[in-house]
Amino acid sequence: MDELPLDQVRTLLAVVDEGTFEAAAAALHVTPSAVSQRVKALEQRTGRVLLIRTKPVRATESGEVVVRFARQVSRLERDARAELGMADGTGPVRLPIAVNADSLATWFLPALARVPQDPPVCFELHREDESHTTALLREGQVMAAVTSSPDAVAGCTVRPLGLARYLPVASPHFAARHLTGALRRDLRTAPTVVFDRKDELQDAFVRSLTRDPAARSGPVRHHVPTSEGFCDAVAAGMGWGMVPESQARPLVRTGRLVLLAPRRPMDVPLYWQQWKLDSPALARVAEVIAGAAGEALRPAPAGSA
Repeated sequence: MDELPLDQVRTLLAVVDEGTFEAAAAALHVTPSAVSQRVKALEQRTGRVLLIRTKPVRATESGEVVVRFARQVSRLERDARAELGMADGTGPVRLPIAVNADSLATWFLPALARVPQDPPVCFELHREDESHTTALLREGQVMAAVTSSPDAVAGCTVRPLGLARYLPVASPHFAARHLTGALRRDLRTAPTVVFDRKDELQDAFVRSLTRDPAARSGPVRHHVPTSEGFCDAVAAGMGWGMVPESQARPLVRTGRLVLLAPRRPMDVPLYWQQWKLDSPALARVAEVIAGAAGEALRPAPAGSA
């Protein structure tokens, strides 16, 4: 009685993906009562509450374990059917991947374009800060992630990709107005551009200058939640910010941006984490991403994995 019945496991996954018992019932072509009974039976079998009955429903920590298992079973089943040449009416291979906005705006999409499409692969990208992408892996929402964490999520492998370099920059007009004295002092009061409330890169740079663990960038913080918009906002003089090197260098050469501390870039290590699955599609993507990262990022220090 220790096994997890696959019909109950798939039903739980459907409820989480669809958001309600009624929507899951429609997707599974059963009644809402049948969905409720299967979920209750699975909770009784595991001895755990697996769902928080809100709208939309949310998986509990135990439920996330089952959801991740359900996605892995589904992936393995599809790969096995493909290798056996069996017809699969569910369409192309679907790979949900979490990636940070700066990678998405610079090197990641060209890398995905290199992935062989025989059999076809459908990418479902989830944009999230690199320090938070592992949460999506842990919850079972994605199968792989670009992350800044070298610590493997349970059931995942991890490999280093390289270092994403960021440069502290501002427009010449902004620098002449706000940054006329000691940089470590001025950056604590000058307007700042940040990606969102999870973006701590600017604060980390200020702390590196001041060596004060409580230091923060200025109180005026403009939130610009796209990589391209962030760079444009800094170039427009709204504030200073840490811009990816590949985006900053061309603007520095044309004079639209100035380097605030030429000898103090910040390097963010990036890693690829993925489920431990013998999935040909996932393996192909991992190799392409690693190769593209090797071209686009700075080499990671030896022994960083």
